[in-house]
Amino acid sequence: MTSHDTSIDAQPRIVRYGELKPCKTAFIDAHTPGSDQKENFTIIGGGVSESPDQHVHIRDTPGFNIGAAGQPPKCRNSLHDHNTAEAFFVLKGRWRFFWGRWGDAGEVVLNEGDIFNIPTGMFRGFENIGTDYGMIMAFLGGDDAGGGVLWAPQVIEEAAAHGLILGENGVLYDSKKGETLPHNVSPMPLMSEEELAKRAEPTTAQVVPHYVARYLDLMALSDRQPAKVIGADAILRDRPGFEADFLSRGSLAPEPYRCPQPEVLLPVKGHWRLGWNGQETVLAPGDTCLVPAGVARSLAPSMTGEASLYRVRRTDDPAGKTMPLA
Repeated sequence: MTSHDTSIDAQPRIVRYGELKPCKTAFIDAHTPGSDQKENFTIIGGGVSESPDQHVHIRDTPGFNIGAAGQPPKCRNSLHDHNTAEAFFVLKGRWRFFWGRWGDAGEVVLNEGDIFNIPTGMFRGFENIGTDYGMIMAFLGGDDAGGGVLWAPQVIEEAAAHGLILGENGVLYDSKKGETLPHNVSPMPLMSEEELAKRAEPTTAQVVPHYVARYLDLMALSDRQPAKVIGADAILRDRPGFEADFLSRGSLAPEPYRCPQPEVLLPVKGHWRLGWNGQETVLAPGDTCLVPAGVARSLAPSMTGEASLYRVRRTDDPAGKTMPLA
């Protein structure tokens, strides 16, 4: 696991929303019609991008990875799975998540602030069904996000028809750029029928009550103390190697606090004033802030009106696995 600076003089590291650098060729479906306008952002940790063009903002990890996906209306991310945990919250827009071998086993629509802790072991995809450019923020379990993405066979086949080949080394080769597979690298094999049969096909009723939390419910629960969202004793009971809680204006203690491990702050609504060691800055929705362990920090909304954020910390659980489907 990556070592962490526990000095009380350490500075929080902030990636501003306006400074995010997208990659438009991060995954195998980058040329596939309907998916060819999406943008991938790798904010903390290497993530699971398959492209050498992906920019990584902060390489050191706090026990998990943070990324994001930005998509215009009607753009979708193709069916895939991960070896590690994956959770999303909606920063902007309205999104439909769907899952199953063909994407028709179940679905849920999420609005701004809603969070979905997606079980491992099932194919999932998502699309922006809003009217404007939308963005979702992602948590991936573990310092190493699991060695990449597992694609549904039809995704690999369709991508090849549009010039993108995924090597068994996890690297994309783009024929539109004149690239070919190296002589010692074979194409990524399609999943066997035996492997496909192991993928879960849960219904909407089996998934949503246990893996989705709604923003308005979290706002109500956080009126006096942070709402525990993902964790062993949280609303979404899980041990994916990290825990997440939700803060609003009413759930903050007035005194500075310390945390024995790094934490990541992700504003959803409003502006938040972060103070440490006599210094101060303001965090806005879409910003990502990694606060080192041991630093005394204060956190409060910087103006009137609605204010909310997610706070994520690593745990000592085996990194990156969600609990089995109920």
